[in-house]
Amino acid sequence: MLKTMGLIRLSGIVNAKKKLIRSLSNLNQAVSKGLDVPKGYFAVYVGKSQKKRFVVPIYLLNEPCFQELLCEAEEEFGYEHPMGGITISCSEDFFSNLICRLTE
Repeated sequence: MLKTMGLIRLSGIVNAKKKLIRSLSNLNQAVSKGLDVPKGYFAVYVGKSQKKRFVVPIYLLNEPCFQELLCEAEEEFGYEHPMGGITISCSEDFFSNLICRLTE
């Protein structure tokens, strides 16, 4: 009886370990997809309802126009951004045009 209980407990632990490894593997894949940002760049999510991911040069952090967008994002979201990264709530067209002007 004791041996049977030990085997049942052991098989439960093995199954739990397999599930944990599988979920960690999925998490690592999701994280690695989010971290494919080249050195010198960072990702932001832009849009009012649907968020589109943009990868922009880090030097834009020194631009007053970009800093203003970040201040607005801070006021709206604080440090808890819904996408897990910096979220900027403006239209994609506005953001694209701004980035084009700032990177010329």
